[in-house]
Amino acid sequence: MDEKEPIIQKPSNQHKAWFSRNHKTTTILLLFAVLIIGGCVATRAGKKKDEFVNLKVLPKDISSKELSRIMVDDFSDGIGASCGFCHSEDKNTHKLDYASDENPLKEAARSMMKMTLNINRQFFHVKQPLIGDSVLVVTCTTCHRGNPFPYPAE
Repeated sequence: MDEKEPIIQKPSNQHKAWFSRNHKTTTILLLFAVLIIGGCVATRAGKKKDEFVNLKVLPKDISSKELSRIMVDDFSDGIGASCGFCHSEDKNTHKLDYASDENPLKEAARSMMKMTLNINRQFFHVKQPLIGDSVLVVTCTTCHRGNPFPYPAE
């Protein structure tokens, strides 16, 4: 049995030059693609979604920046009290436990948030009121006027 050996042609100089040029281009493009994909993955991994525990009135997907703005500008300034007024202290770490419902004033604050949202919706026709929105007519400050416990209207 005679098997024919395949004829292997050596690439010409023209083919070698083409392959060499395109090989460099292909390698550069692949390296560039790997860098871009790696950058996207690293950026996405660096942007951890803010996850807050036990939010019942505020949106669960609220950003850290927005939550801080609401807590400081609206609540703290509006009622003239610090975070420890509504949030209880962790007995082990002595830091505030923002997720805890131990302090009854936290539930009172939630009720008041719902109340202000309902008042804005019902009486001021704010279509989709959200705590912290600049369109709200009634806020914490309306009744509290910078005091932890609102005084009766004079």
